[in-house]
Amino acid sequence: MTNEKRILVAEDDPATREAWRKLIASWGFKVDAAADGQQALELIDNYDPHILLLDLKLPQKDGIQVLTEIREKGLQIPTVVISGEGDLPDAIQTIKLGAYDYLRKPVDPAHLRVLLNNLSAHLTVSEENQRLRRQLMRAGELGSMIGQSRPMRRVMALIEQAAPSSASVIITGDSGTGKELVAQTLHELSPRHDHPYVAINCAALPETLMESELFGHERGAFTGADRRREGCFELANGGTLLLDEISEMKTELQAKLLRVLEEQKLRRLGGTTEITVDVRVLAATNRNLDAAIRDGKFREDLYYRLNVFAIEVPPLCERPDDIPSLIEHFLNKLPRPEGKAVTGVEAEALEVLKACRWPGNVRQLRNVIERAMIVTHGPTITVADLPADVKNNVRSNSGFEFRPGMSLDEVEREMILRTIEFAGGNKSRAAEYLGVSLKTLYNRLEQYNKKSTADEH
Repeated sequence: MTNEKRILVAEDDPATREAWRKLIASWGFKVDAAADGQQALELIDNYDPHILLLDLKLPQKDGIQVLTEIREKGLQIPTVVISGEGDLPDAIQTIKLGAYDYLRKPVDPAHLRVLLNNLSAHLTVSEENQRLRRQLMRAGELGSMIGQSRPMRRVMALIEQAAPSSASVIITGDSGTGKELVAQTLHELSPRHDHPYVAINCAALPETLMESELFGHERGAFTGADRRREGCFELANGGTLLLDEISEMKTELQAKLLRVLEEQKLRRLGGTTEITVDVRVLAATNRNLDAAIRDGKFREDLYYRLNVFAIEVPPLCERPDDIPSLIEHFLNKLPRPEGKAVTGVEAEALEVLKACRWPGNVRQLRNVIERAMIVTHGPTITVADLPADVKNNVRSNSGFEFRPGMSLDEVEREMILRTIEFAGGNKSRAAEYLGVSLKTLYNRLEQYNKKSTADEH
């Protein structure tokens, strides 16, 4: 059966190049060939090979330069490097740059055929996984991400684009929107998923400890440093490091971070040796970094180094259609209170949840569902099971907005009347939404009627 996988052979010797091209084509693969490193890079863009067979010693750009540029572009092309007798150190270097394997000349055709068939089978499985992932995205799931709304589909599409590369990503969004979940999903869907994922909150540590936490320290580097300690960069080597709330990092430390990102080398506090690290850095913030740059609180050069990809996570109030899916997820994942089997949310309660402004976003919704599962007396969550701050923070569907100059009495009257309208005229339900007793609601309505009658006279 013909194999549809495309293979690119990069070899400068014409006779060897043609021999490999014919041999590999006879095994059922589609084959193209390049005579030098620059042509190989051009064919990677135009021919889009599934597998690259790369001679280490090429004119114009050698194998190491070709692999370096492939990596910088974020391309994931399984590469088999062909090395000569004295090229072993360089061949090992290509493995560090992401090569799948290396073969010594003269190449054993039987070994090469087995290697290419194994790679081809692996790619078929990988493509099937990508297809299934796209199906899950259409169903509203990507990794741990949940949502079918248009804003969340945009986020998932960006994650799908950014995940395969090692490019830095800045993740922005309000508190509670799920920025760390985006970072974890980027790591899980990346080639680094088998290596460590490390997250550090830049706002949670004192300035004096932050440098040591990031870069580590040697014994005796400062008072209390009784042993050598590896920092987050070393702990995340080969994997992904999330710098959460990066806007809180002091500018002096930002300069050291920029140097590590550019050189992929660090020096522990109190150390004299430079340590090479291979870490993909993600940064998250709920602040406006453009404003922080203008105020001199965030380095512009660091911003551009991190901002290869930018993913903005929308607030929950902009994706109310995702609330039913999120609730179902929480009902399945949260620990069930003893003796209770909460199976869902009543339609009225769901409407209140969808209409809430959610200043605390998904984190707040999770807490509300967890509380409601504890206080509910039935198998489904009702309006009465929801906290007052949720019922009082309902958006009006009629477009009502508070206007400057309105008195508190006018605001309260308008809110009560709009809530009764939202409840379909049911005053008992409106009182539940507002978090007040039915008697209090009737007292307020009676006051409004008296005032209206007095105004007419």
